[in-house]
Amino acid sequence: MPADLISSYRAVENLLARYAELVDDGDFAGLGLLLADATFVGSGPPVSGGEAIEKMFKDTLIVYADGTPRTQHVTSNVAIEVEEQTGTAVARSYVTVLQALPDLPLQPVAAGRYRDRFERRGGQWRFTERCVDIRLVGEVSRHLRQAAARP
Repeated sequence: MPADLISSYRAVENLLARYAELVDDGDFAGLGLLLADATFVGSGPPVSGGEAIEKMFKDTLIVYADGTPRTQHVTSNVAIEVEEQTGTAVARSYVTVLQALPDLPLQPVAAGRYRDRFERRGGQWRFTERCVDIRLVGEVSRHLRQAAARP
């Protein structure tokens, strides 16, 4: 495999990892920057642009005294396809979201799949789309504001 192709795969892998780190750190401004050129497609209407994506995370996730949602996103079964000539890539992966609180034992709260699109701009790989398809839902009332608001 050519060195530039390996470098592209690694850059896309790093973006996938960075997303999980930013969510788990509660760094929604960082998520806005990471996804500034992207559209986020989840359970609600699609959201585009950094500021809108940052707001969506702030409005959706519960953050605790330590500034984090007390989660650990595990990304696995990663499959990346790079088109070096066009400077585009797609990725498919699984996500498992774990959560623990002082009164909530460590447990999976959600699991699903990511479908992502990337573009190389100015020599840097960027997300252009993140589609989240949550297929299994556990106890999310301590993770998602909407779930906590339900009677």
